[in-house]
Amino acid sequence: MQTIAPAHVDSPFHFSLFEPEKIPNSLLHMEGIDAGYGDSPILKNVDFQLLPGDRIGLLGPNGAGKSTLIKVLANQLKIQSGEYRLAKETKIGYFAQHQLEQLHNEHTPVEHLQQLDSKAREADIRNYLGRFGFSNDMALSRIQNFSGGEKSRLVLAMIIYQRPNLLLLDEPTNHLDLEMREALAEALQEFSGAMVIVSHDRYLLNATCDQLLLVSRQKVSEFPLSLDEYPKWLSEHNASLTNNAISTAKNTNHQEISNKDRKRLEAEQRKKTAPLRNKIKQLEDTLQKVSEKQAKINTLLSDSDIYAEENKQKLQQLLLEKADLDKAHDDAELEWLDTSEELEKSS
Repeated sequence: MQTIAPAHVDSPFHFSLFEPEKIPNSLLHMEGIDAGYGDSPILKNVDFQLLPGDRIGLLGPNGAGKSTLIKVLANQLKIQSGEYRLAKETKIGYFAQHQLEQLHNEHTPVEHLQQLDSKAREADIRNYLGRFGFSNDMALSRIQNFSGGEKSRLVLAMIIYQRPNLLLLDEPTNHLDLEMREALAEALQEFSGAMVIVSHDRYLLNATCDQLLLVSRQKVSEFPLSLDEYPKWLSEHNASLTNNAISTAKNTNHQEISNKDRKRLEAEQRKKTAPLRNKIKQLEDTLQKVSEKQAKINTLLSDSDIYAEENKQKLQQLLLEKADLDKAHDDAELEWLDTSEELEKSS
């Protein structure tokens, strides 16, 4: 895991995860699990165990089953076969985007917390919510006009309030701004329970996870490379699928396809995917330029003189520039991953 250096001063978010009341020796155990929807399995013969201190990031193409696995772990999806055992003392905190729609528009953040703990004093609840940016009138405002990011913060606040010892987070930073993403990553670094995270946010995964698992081709296995090498793996995975699609087209109905027809099919495939491939190339150029600027900023920040009192203003400016570059890099990388997976689907 990477240690987090503060990038923005005066962040409005300051919170930590509560220490779990109890952490069993084994939180969850699955053996020979098949899971999916209807009669279609998405995961097959999955073995999985979660122990205290496990910090796992799930990687894999869209549609491969990452969210399905999280739902199975959270006991939100009935398995088709196999054995699922949850320890009696395991307390799950499960975050998924659909939970934003389950909030009550007519209720305030304070009322949402009171539904979880009717005995808590309103002053204590408001103090707690203030750490998540819900201060003053906002804590007492109906959430019907809240943004996606504000609703995500509220759901996270509700989950953390319940003191889970196992966190299952499916794209928790999708709607969060930079300061909240960093506050969440910092809080997760100090969490003593176990966690499993699905996220396109490489910053979050780098900061919080020390084990990467790959969900692909209905299997769950150890990802053999580093997180930095994942984009290259995904690109090669997409290329392999494209080649397989062309190969399948060649053998359709077991008819021998002439060289002329083969070239036509390949040309049609190239034309079909050209906009996506061009966009990927542009994003790769952007990532390279941003990475070069990041390297220059990091070099300046590695100079001990920059932390002298007389350079305080320059340091703050560099930190702000670094935060903007980090966000630009994360946004471009997220778009690169989404576009690569879109290319995979169209192949």
